[in-house]
Amino acid sequence: MKRANSYCDRISRREALRLGGSGLIGGLSLPGLLQMQAEAATPKPAKAQSCIFLFLQGGPSTIDMWDLKPDAPAEVRGPFKPIRTNVPGILVGEHCVESARVAHLYSILRSHSHNDNGHNTGYHYTLTGVRADFADGANSRVPNNVLYPSIGSVVARELGPRSPVPVYVNMPHPMTSGGPGFYGAEYGPFVIESDPVQPDFEVKDLRLVQGVSAGRFDRRKRALAGLGPEKGSPRVPGRASTMSTYYDKAYDLITSSDAQKAFDLRSEPEKVRETYGYTSLGQCALLARRLVQSGCRFVGIDHGSWDTHYSNFLSLEKDLIPHADRAFAALVKDLHERGLLDSTLVVMMGEMGRTPRINKDAGRDHWSLTQSVLFAGGGIRPGQVIGETDRECAYPVSEAVGVEDLLRTIFHQLGVDTTRTYYTQLGRPVPIVNGGELIKGLI
Repeated sequence: MKRANSYCDRISRREALRLGGSGLIGGLSLPGLLQMQAEAATPKPAKAQSCIFLFLQGGPSTIDMWDLKPDAPAEVRGPFKPIRTNVPGILVGEHCVESARVAHLYSILRSHSHNDNGHNTGYHYTLTGVRADFADGANSRVPNNVLYPSIGSVVARELGPRSPVPVYVNMPHPMTSGGPGFYGAEYGPFVIESDPVQPDFEVKDLRLVQGVSAGRFDRRKRALAGLGPEKGSPRVPGRASTMSTYYDKAYDLITSSDAQKAFDLRSEPEKVRETYGYTSLGQCALLARRLVQSGCRFVGIDHGSWDTHYSNFLSLEKDLIPHADRAFAALVKDLHERGLLDSTLVVMMGEMGRTPRINKDAGRDHWSLTQSVLFAGGGIRPGQVIGETDRECAYPVSEAVGVEDLLRTIFHQLGVDTTRTYYTQLGRPVPIVNGGELIKGLI
């Protein structure tokens, strides 16, 4: 597996000045060097304006969904059969029927690989690009999002808002390790802590508290503002500043008709809601489409129960695959038909895959060394398979694609400057991506 080398191909500003002054650049003048660095640091034009990130928490079984091995021994291949897609030569699992019909709209990366087999630690690594070993002290293996910002928070900070709709949204609950880290509350997700599939679904933060009129609400807002720092004064870090940020976000949402409309899932035609499926993942995906259509930059959807140590095949066939298959296919097709797919990057993955060999409980265990990731829209090349695994789907036989490569590619498509480094209050450097390369063949 490819491993990132921190700053191995870049020269720090201090080092550039030292080398330029001593004539060790091989004849390149200091102005020329600085010009090259400035050009390299200039963000490339964005292919995508938004990203919808479908996270199948627990670890979806690659070998039963996107990378079947029909010639492997029975204890490896399992009972599922491959089926053709609408792209000649691309096969998927027999229960991925809806996705097979729209394979021309997405690509399958089969060689994603890393070596963190833990749920929480793998989730942390995937969303932050930082291994949990370094998150909370040596060898603690405890993810700590107090320090490291998630992918959604990076997007929120680097790209900013496009509309009154929140820049970064999580649903149907906070994503594990999806927080802003040292960036602060301003770049944290707006969390929809209710499930869109429920009949009584509503985003409670979009309406006034019962019994509080608009006039009374406005008076409360002005009174609260009078207790804060003077206009233009910098906010002092701490709980008061954090709460002030939350209040500001809440005011913007409550008073925005555009935000109200974006979250109004009931305004969708019944036929559209049925197409996505009346499941948690299906209705979250539909709401995500509405949000990016209204200007949201990053929507993170957490869908759990993919940790299939027991009854893997029954769980996949009856519950898990049908929900993910229908939701993903409906989302990419809907975005395509509305002319939004080119400007919206859709990614579906988990924190790991499952073991090639079936265990004694008819399940598959943790296996992070091979996993498939689906990409659609946002300027990626669709209708292809990238990467290859061995005959048992145990290891990549093509070049492995790591977490850093994945994050760098997503940021690149969104126009985020991946060369940028921020510093914590203690002066610790935290680069947006620590290493990695763009995924070859995907863009």
